[in-house]
Amino acid sequence: MSTTGRESIEAGRAVLEAAASSASAEQLTECGDQLLGVTRFLVDQPRLRRALSDPARTADDREGLVRGLIAGQVGETAADVVASLVRGRWGAPSELVDGTEQLAVSALLLAATKDGSLANVEDELFRFGQLVDGDAELASVLGASGSDPKGRASLVEQLLGGKAEPVTVKLASASCFGIGGRSFHASLAHLVEAAAAAQDETVAYVTVARPLDEAGERQLAAKLTLVYGRPVALKVTVDPAIVGGIRVQVGSELWDGSVSRRLDEARQALAGR
Repeated sequence: MSTTGRESIEAGRAVLEAAASSASAEQLTECGDQLLGVTRFLVDQPRLRRALSDPARTADDREGLVRGLIAGQVGETAADVVASLVRGRWGAPSELVDGTEQLAVSALLLAATKDGSLANVEDELFRFGQLVDGDAELASVLGASGSDPKGRASLVEQLLGGKAEPVTVKLASASCFGIGGRSFHASLAHLVEAAAAAQDETVAYVTVARPLDEAGERQLAAKLTLVYGRPVALKVTVDPAIVGGIRVQVGSELWDGSVSRRLDEARQALAGR
């Protein structure tokens, strides 16, 4: 993302956050959903996104073009956010798409913050990812980038509808279209971390051979919070294959104290003799 692109996104974010101060959770959810719709429209219309990011056109011309296209299709807040984005400057037309999508996600996370469900959204997205990973057939279907994303999104809605927070359903469905060009699984992971960041938390992915009890989770979270200087949200996966010990990943940092790793090292040492 270019510097000008980041500046344009921040300008759009300011418009969104100003509107969010007086909007309800339902209104913000609707805004996020509408911005996702605009994102998909721009993906399908390469000539339009080039026109809306063309520096040879005036900002007023670009805004007038997009407002004419989305009038009556989206609400006032979504229209104002999109208008702000197209008035900005972009390093490439694809950056406009990414910016619209980023603010769609932001609107949905603001909705969850507003109604107090953000922690649930974070946890539900992670657990849904685990559910998918544990079902080879489902993982294959939802991870099939060559298939129709609308069909996969509909499947996600059927699986989660009525069983998860509304924002969780919309974000998980959006993952089928690939957030920022990511795969379905990477999109879910990105959204988990975005939800954590919205709560000023860092995500720690923890793998253990047997479930941790509540006291053990609290103790580990407290230790990691001291290490990273900010609250840490644990996302625990139970995998008997590691035999024992614990594996922790935070961002690009991996601490592997699993028994399986130590056994692998021992085998490699013996093989080298």
